[in-house]
Amino acid sequence: MTATQISATDFFRAAYENRYTWDQNFPGYTADITYKHDDKEFTGQVRIGANLKGEVTGIDNEEAQKAINGQIWEIAVHRIRRTFEETHGANTFSYGETDEAGNVEILIGGKSAGDKYKVRDNIVTLVHRHIHGVVVTINTFSVHDTGEGYLSHTYDSVYHDPKTGEQKGGVSNFTDTYEKVGDYYILNRRTITTQVEGGTSVQDFIFSNIQLLTPEA
Repeated sequence: MTATQISATDFFRAAYENRYTWDQNFPGYTADITYKHDDKEFTGQVRIGANLKGEVTGIDNEEAQKAINGQIWEIAVHRIRRTFEETHGANTFSYGETDEAGNVEILIGGKSAGDKYKVRDNIVTLVHRHIHGVVVTINTFSVHDTGEGYLSHTYDSVYHDPKTGEQKGGVSNFTDTYEKVGDYYILNRRTITTQVEGGTSVQDFIFSNIQLLTPEA
């Protein structure tokens, strides 16, 4: 069915439910982490529990630990399985424009009024959301098809001031790769290239020796 044949709510719901998430039996995992930031390198360990709470050990550098903690939180929050109603029950949806590439704009009303998304081929290709006093815009360029939903592979993000529209910081470009461990797809590398004054800054998060935790009885 095309976008015009079904409601904007159902059209967006199908893409939302096509995202890859971990099921209720996810036991958590441990991994070694190598974090490279331009010419600096740090190694340690990470753990994400069954409750999707993360922790970083073995790294004394506060800035490096903060950066890794931020990514651990991002990994977990995007893999949490929430129903469409739990996430978007207070929102309304309407169609906007469709661009030349076939991306269908979905405009949000209700609780999250002012947010918008774009969907193509059952994949959310644009996220434009007001979060914590800023507007974040994320364009997804390619995805991994797991057979159980999609995971973003290459994408970018940029922040703007919601009142003035002024850009805050540089555009960041992401490349994510995954491996299947047991029944679950887990991020094994994320490279972030950010535009900064005088050039670019590169952060590389490499996760190795990924092992699922033993489920608690």
